[in-house]
Amino acid sequence: MRSARLEDGELKIMERDSPEPRYEEAVVRITAAGVCHSDVHLLKGDWTGLPRSGPFGHEGVGVVEELGPGAERYVNVGDRVILGLGGSGGGYWCGACDHCLGGKPRLCSQTKGIVGTYSEQMRLYAKSLVVLPDSIADDQVPLACGGLTAYGAVKKLNEHSVVPGSAVAVVGAAGGLGHYAVQIAKHWGYKVVGVDVGPERVEFVRSIGADLAVDVNDAVEATREAFPEGVHASLVFSPKLSGYGLGMDLLRRGGMFVAVGIPADSEGDFGLSPWQLFAKDPLIMFSAVGTVQDMRELVQLAADGHVKTHVSRTGDLSELATILDELEAGAYTGRAVITDLTR
Repeated sequence: MRSARLEDGELKIMERDSPEPRYEEAVVRITAAGVCHSDVHLLKGDWTGLPRSGPFGHEGVGVVEELGPGAERYVNVGDRVILGLGGSGGGYWCGACDHCLGGKPRLCSQTKGIVGTYSEQMRLYAKSLVVLPDSIADDQVPLACGGLTAYGAVKKLNEHSVVPGSAVAVVGAAGGLGHYAVQIAKHWGYKVVGVDVGPERVEFVRSIGADLAVDVNDAVEATREAFPEGVHASLVFSPKLSGYGLGMDLLRRGGMFVAVGIPADSEGDFGLSPWQLFAKDPLIMFSAVGTVQDMRELVQLAADGHVKTHVSRTGDLSELATILDELEAGAYTGRAVITDLTR
């Protein structure tokens, strides 16, 4: 089978043996793979300590081809599935520790990630798979991570008393994750301030339903004009450290700051002075991916027409390197999808 891998930080497409499923595992033939901005960071080595060699890609849609022992309890051969990313990427979680029982399997000490979707076939934990209805096309594959991560972040708002009707800023609103957050937050009744760079991206944010769509350079002034005290919550999807600072600037006193994007390590750390914390008294947290149940809920939202992936670029596996370069350059809004893993 054809498979894209990293070898000492270099992207290579090669032939590999087809996988065989083990206990509670399934082999899925990948029919579409989403290209995530995280892949750019991994390819460039932006995040210290993460592997520079191994399988590549973590958003996939495909068809179950083979089951290992015990996997038949979760899926059937022939099921069309999305890789649900429960836990830290959904590769495995124990199900019995405090974190798993508390609904946070990503924090499980045994968690493993789903990595390797840029391949014709993939072996993975059957419990992480979510069956897709026919109404959701293969090109909606970025729901697997981009959509799920945005869903998990927006879901945290109500869990922490930021109720519908509140003003919420989405920083990086035209991007692969942010454009989902705008749609989800609007559907749930929030007043959405969508922030991005440049007139084309701002217009795109407006077109997907933001109540206020603004350029980063005008964001503080325009947001304060619409919401004099600031927004109740900032969701920062930007992969730039400056987005973190902007998210905090837009926040009202006592607001909620949710970090989602992870900038390159070379940008340094995000800092707050004790006096800034004293003045704003914010609730600060990080939000990463979601659970398999979150994935099921998001699939239903998409099936009902409330969430749609904006795909600006499609290509074959052989075009992956070019697409990653384009993604790094911010060449388009929304997402890119590999639609053929055989070429």
